[in-house]
Amino acid sequence: MTSESKTFLLILRGGRTRRDMSPTDYGEVVRKYIAWVESLRNSGQYKGGEPLEKDAKVLSGKQGQLITDGPFAESKETVGGYFMIIASDLDEAAEIARGCPIFDSDGTVEVRQIAAIPHAEA
Repeated sequence: MTSESKTFLLILRGGRTRRDMSPTDYGEVVRKYIAWVESLRNSGQYKGGEPLEKDAKVLSGKQGQLITDGPFAESKETVGGYFMIIASDLDEAAEIARGCPIFDSDGTVEVRQIAAIPHAEA
């Protein structure tokens, strides 16, 4: 990766979950994810990623005073996990995202560049 590389967040939504699959099918999905992540590690483009648990709390209002159970999005829109990758630009990041196994189970990936925040000089 070059010094011009940027960090991108791949936001995984929808798709079938473990509850929707047989143990054999779920095992195959896990193997695909492991292989995909390993290829990203080998290319130096992997920064991290994890699946997310189903339960959540949604905070809103002044200082997050209102707390409700969630998420409330339709299941096809629910964020189920994320990956952080390194790419030269948004197009390359989208191309990398095409390899994500979520597409095998009708899910989607949103690709977003993480904005660099300037740090104050000490």
